[in-house]
Amino acid sequence: MRKSLLPLLASVAMLATPAMARDFILAPARPDKLIVVDAQDMKVVNTITVEDAGPTPMVPIVAPDGKYAYSTINKTESFVKIDLETGETVARVDLSSPEERVKSLFGFALSPDGKTLAVYESPVKLELTHYEVQPTRIALFDTETMQETARFEAPRQITVLAYSTDGTRIYGLGRNMHVMDATTGELIEDLPIQSWRPETYTQPDVLAVWSQYESSHVMSVPFYTALTAKDPADPEAYRTGMLTMDLDSGQMNMREVRIMDVFYFSTAVSPDKTRAYGAYNVLESFDLESNQSIKRVSLPHSYYSVNVSTDGSTVWLGGALGDLAAYDAQTLEKKGQVDLPGNASMSLASVRLFTREE
Repeated sequence: MRKSLLPLLASVAMLATPAMARDFILAPARPDKLIVVDAQDMKVVNTITVEDAGPTPMVPIVAPDGKYAYSTINKTESFVKIDLETGETVARVDLSSPEERVKSLFGFALSPDGKTLAVYESPVKLELTHYEVQPTRIALFDTETMQETARFEAPRQITVLAYSTDGTRIYGLGRNMHVMDATTGELIEDLPIQSWRPETYTQPDVLAVWSQYESSHVMSVPFYTALTAKDPADPEAYRTGMLTMDLDSGQMNMREVRIMDVFYFSTAVSPDKTRAYGAYNVLESFDLESNQSIKRVSLPHSYYSVNVSTDGSTVWLGGALGDLAAYDAQTLEKKGQVDLPGNASMSLASVRLFTREE
């Protein structure tokens, strides 16, 4: 009797075991691919072809449940909703019309509840004999119907968009960090970037086109500046900084982290928000509490995009060429590599991390 219960009890135990969330990576690749990678097994699990995506799907976003992805395509004049399991294009929205050409460039974000897409639009009115530049704006779309639900003007020269984690605000990274009401578009405040500490530093030069804040809820970008008190001919005058915008607290911080001797194309923050990682021709870790460099290692080639696993143990590098590289977050030793099908280039596209229950 006791023996016969064992298989039943084992089955009940298996059913009661909660599904485990695994890390996956969504990597765009030229000219028309979205590639899903199992980050734990370090292998490609799905290659999705997106029609009319060229020159590449630019900014992908994954829904909170990991089932659907959204991506800008068609020279950033359109975006699509993709089923990540079947690879089917569920819906497509074209931003341009015969009367107006609209580019979204890098400004594309999803609300924390997964219900609203925010698209930064740079429109140009197409007249018979000339073009008329229109005010830049943010359009909101319902992810279920894919219909536009609101539109409001927004400051120019915004590159990256991000929602606050409570969904009430949209942050637009441009000449300042523009903080906007997520429903009405009302400008709540401008946090200074180009005018940061002018008595000490020259105007910061900010490079920001990659969205990669999903595991930390911190938008992070490198910037470059110089000390006004030093001779411009002195190499010690030039400094590397780190801008962090905490999407949980709403706090922005700009800090100097080292002398500027190399460039980083992008940075990402660890889930516990104590470290940042910068990548281009080197990978470097930074302590965000002491504002100091921790370690630097050379890379075999350039990587544009950097992201961090949800447990904080692995730094993922992508962008530029056709491979994703995994590095230990503590030691910066290489852990593995995933070669994309056909060695397709990721170029400037954002490489996104997401979780899904398996």
